[in-house]
Amino acid sequence: MQFDDTPRKGSPLSVAADDTTRDAIRLVRDALRDKRAMLAFQPVVQARMPKRAAFYEGLIRIMDPTGRIIPAADFIDAVEARELGRRIDCLALEMGLDALAAEPGIRLSINMSARSIGYPEWLAVLERGLRHDPTIGERLILEITESSAMDLPELVVDFMAEMQERGICFALDDFGAGYTAFRYLKDFYFDIIKIDGSFIRGISASPDNRVLTQALVSIARQFDMFTVAESVETSEDARLLVEMGVDCLQGYYFGAPSVSEPWKTSQLKTRGASG
Repeated sequence: MQFDDTPRKGSPLSVAADDTTRDAIRLVRDALRDKRAMLAFQPVVQARMPKRAAFYEGLIRIMDPTGRIIPAADFIDAVEARELGRRIDCLALEMGLDALAAEPGIRLSINMSARSIGYPEWLAVLERGLRHDPTIGERLILEITESSAMDLPELVVDFMAEMQERGICFALDDFGAGYTAFRYLKDFYFDIIKIDGSFIRGISASPDNRVLTQALVSIARQFDMFTVAESVETSEDARLLVEMGVDCLQGYYFGAPSVSEPWKTSQLKTRGASG
C-alpha cells in the first residue's frame, strides 16, 4: 500500500509549508533590495597534495536584518523556480567575477541554475565579466546540479559547448543523487564531476558507498571528467578517496565555507585544476 504524504491544501502542514516559503521569499527579496549578500568560499583541494587548493567554490549567502548569515540551503528551494532565483544567480556570478578580477591567481566555481541560461540579465553579467578580463574565462567554473541540468538538457548542452570554447569549465554538482539520465551524460561534456556527499560521508565505514563511489569515479574517468568528492569530513574518508583515484576533495575536513577570502588568510595556495 502506498501513502501520499503530500500536505493537503488547508491542512496545518500545508499552511506551515506555505508560511515557510513566503518567509523565505520575503527574506531573499529584502536582502537583495538592501544588498545584504556575500560569497562564502570553500577550498577544493588536490587529493594527493591537500595543502594546495585546485579551486574555491563561492557559495551565496544572504543576511537577515539582524546581520545573521543565512546559507543558500535555507532559501534556495523557495526561490529556485522564481525570478528571485535568477537574481540570486546574477548576484553570485557578479561577486564571483569581481573576486576573480581582484585575484588573478585563483580559480573559482559559482553555482547556477539551468534556468538562468535564458535570463538576459545573468548572461549580461557573464559577458561583462569576460570582456573586463580575458583571463577570467579560463579561471571560472560554473556548477550546475544534476536536477537543474536535467530540467533543460538540450539548452545546457548548447550553452556549455559555446562557453567551453571561451575557456569556461563546467561542473556537474551532486553527481549520483539520482537525476542524471546516463544517455545524456555522454552528450553533456562536463569538465568536472562532483560526487554527491551522501556517498562520501562515512565512506570508510560503508562498503556499499565504496562500491557506488568507485562506480561513479569509473564513469567520470570513462568520459575524461575530473572528479571531486564532496562532504569529506574525516581523515579516514580522505585517505580512502585518494586510494580510489578521486582527483580532488572538498569538505569540512579541509575547510568550512568562509566569508573571508581564504587565499589571503589560509596556507592553501591555488593551482589550476585540469579540465
